[in-house]
Amino acid sequence: MRIGLIGVQNSGKTTIFNALTGLEAEVTSYSSQKIEPNMGVVQVEDGRVNNLSQMYNPKKTIFATIEYIDFVGLTNNKDNNDAFGGSGMGLIKTADALALVVRNFDDPTSGDKPEPVLEIESIESDMIISDLIIAEKRLEKVELSKKRGIKEASLIIEEKALHKIITHLEDSSPIRTLELANDEEKAVRGFQFITQKPLMIILNSDEDNFGGNESVINELKKRYKIIEFAGNFEMELNKLDQEEAKEFMQDLNIKESARDRLTKFSYELLGYCSFFTVGEDEVRAWTITSGNDAVEAAGKIHSDLARGFIRAECFSYSDLIECGNEKNVRENGLFRLEGKKYIVQDGDILNIRFSV
Repeated sequence: MRIGLIGVQNSGKTTIFNALTGLEAEVTSYSSQKIEPNMGVVQVEDGRVNNLSQMYNPKKTIFATIEYIDFVGLTNNKDNNDAFGGSGMGLIKTADALALVVRNFDDPTSGDKPEPVLEIESIESDMIISDLIIAEKRLEKVELSKKRGIKEASLIIEEKALHKIITHLEDSSPIRTLELANDEEKAVRGFQFITQKPLMIILNSDEDNFGGNESVINELKKRYKIIEFAGNFEMELNKLDQEEAKEFMQDLNIKESARDRLTKFSYELLGYCSFFTVGEDEVRAWTITSGNDAVEAAGKIHSDLARGFIRAECFSYSDLIECGNEKNVRENGLFRLEGKKYIVQDGDILNIRFSV
């Protein structure tokens, strides 16, 4: 999973990145000319993986991971018609979701008060403009192709989808709120429109106002998935040992680390779940979209498993824990053989039978 962190300069975006990854990327107000994003990979902590590793004692234990990409801070330059088109934003199209960090603390350089709602509206407007530029340029090429006599069915579908998208964007609405037919969505998938990606808001508060922003949060919840962090505080927690960090977290009534909270939040936003493969060689967690079938899960492991899929040997993590071991799972009739259309459930343990 790839999460792209975006936000205006001095929103505390890189502070949030450091809090999530435990890295120490440079944090400065309106910092340098750097355009390359910071990148960090973190392990998705899952107690089920730990328990399975203890049971099977494998050579390797592999957790799911999340890659965070901290993009260069956006500027409020009104002369820039495409704030998301710069070279530093090239990776943004590869992100599975975007996390928009908005400032909810006084600006130490100017003393400006935070205006999170206006900040979000401004950035979303920039994203809409960026997508509109792409859609209009592509539509021009499609129409030119038609004038040259190219009238393939796929081109007609793409044209229809682009007209829908442009109309929607011109109404100041992100593409994620537009319903496209399956063939239309497939036709424009390669453009990886920014406003088509799932978007979450990270309200970056300071220690003094953290937990006291219900009115702002409730207003934003009407349109967005939102989570609140005390970014600078949580970044500093990484420098403490576990017991000290717990004591400070209790002071702000924070029960889990920023990393764990955003991981759960991201899985909910994207509709992801986990299944596991187990054995003497390896215990591993795999991330898939809820609703994926057994063949799609097999393809996550390796394309050959999907291509030659025969059956999936399946039992649940909860049944394994209740029964104590795999042998008892079988004896209690909880071991199943599932076909191609089986919808994989969170916590399933799979072994794919295949032939290629």
